[in-house]
Amino acid sequence: MTVAPEFTPEEDILTPTVRRFFRKTLFWIGITTILIIIAGIGLVFSGSLFASEDELGPDNAAPEGARALVEVLKHEGVDVVVATSLEDAQQAVDDPNGTTLVIHDVSRILTDEQWRDAVGLADNVVLIDPGFTALTAIAPSVYSAGYVDGDLDADCDVAAAEAAGTISGSGSGFQTDGDTVAACFDSGDDTYSLIQVDYKGALVTMLGATDALSNGRIVENGNAALALTLLGSEANLVWYVPGPHDYDDAPLTVADLAPKSVFPITLTLLLVFVAIAVWRGRRFGPLIIENLPVTVKASETMHGRARLYQHSTARLHALDSLRIGTIDRLARLIGLPRLATVDEVVSGVASLLGRDERDVRRLLLDAAPKSDRELIALSDELLILESAVTSRLRNI
Repeated sequence: MTVAPEFTPEEDILTPTVRRFFRKTLFWIGITTILIIIAGIGLVFSGSLFASEDELGPDNAAPEGARALVEVLKHEGVDVVVATSLEDAQQAVDDPNGTTLVIHDVSRILTDEQWRDAVGLADNVVLIDPGFTALTAIAPSVYSAGYVDGDLDADCDVAAAEAAGTISGSGSGFQTDGDTVAACFDSGDDTYSLIQVDYKGALVTMLGATDALSNGRIVENGNAALALTLLGSEANLVWYVPGPHDYDDAPLTVADLAPKSVFPITLTLLLVFVAIAVWRGRRFGPLIIENLPVTVKASETMHGRARLYQHSTARLHALDSLRIGTIDRLARLIGLPRLATVDEVVSGVASLLGRDERDVRRLLLDAAPKSDRELIALSDELLILESAVTSRLRNI
């Protein structure tokens, strides 16, 4: 009667269980989770995930951005809305009398008609560094006067300018040859960094001192007082930065042409792909080592390799296999060490048989068969060479 061996699950089963798998990978799972959390926190605090890089961008935290000003305004109770198209700005302005509209056309996108439509949305409008098109459409009597730098005094009765007193006025300057509501921060030659005009009943402020609003310089002099008083006078603030949708002939993008169901379908297909990849690429664990109950004869292995060489027409590879065995046996016959080189074997065999070394080297190393007939002939020559060495040694 045969007694069955005792079954020990933990020792005999080599395929890993779920518990063992997680036990082995728990460290790396923890490290990966910690790295993902750190990266997420870094993105959140740096604001780099959705922040723009535009000059005076309301969500740009760089020194040239204006995010600090926007955050302070929100802290003071001002409802700030960022619009990137004229349509968004129109929807954001609910109460023209209780809203301050800031327009910063960085890329000079708006046309004359769009400028008139935008300025007409609110009663209090601030134009940051307006260009030629904006000045022509809104204030034809005001024109650009070049770059202004240095500290500037208010010298006017505008509430925001009086609250600031002195600002760091790096930016654009303006000159005027017509009626204006106010002109502040004179840098000489009747060049001003802030000019107010009346446009169809709306108070339009043209601010050229852009550095006064930037994150890097808002704390200098009276820059903060100017910005907070000028932009925080109303309960609502719409910060309008014209974008690609404001072009007259803006081409439709793929997102505009695609149906709304494209995103969920694409996401579903992506999840299906990941699931299939995990399913088909999963690892079953280490192979189970088991002794075979049969013994394969060396002759069968030899014949099997020979058939593979024949099917792939690898004549040189087959001949090299024969040469390796012949060289090893010849080295042992003539008393050379195991680490002897082929050249040493060639020299020893040629000296023993009295043959030309080039002939022996051709047979043991250089000759390349071009057909099965040549392969057989070279194989016979190897056998003859080995037999000659054996016979020579017996006769010594």
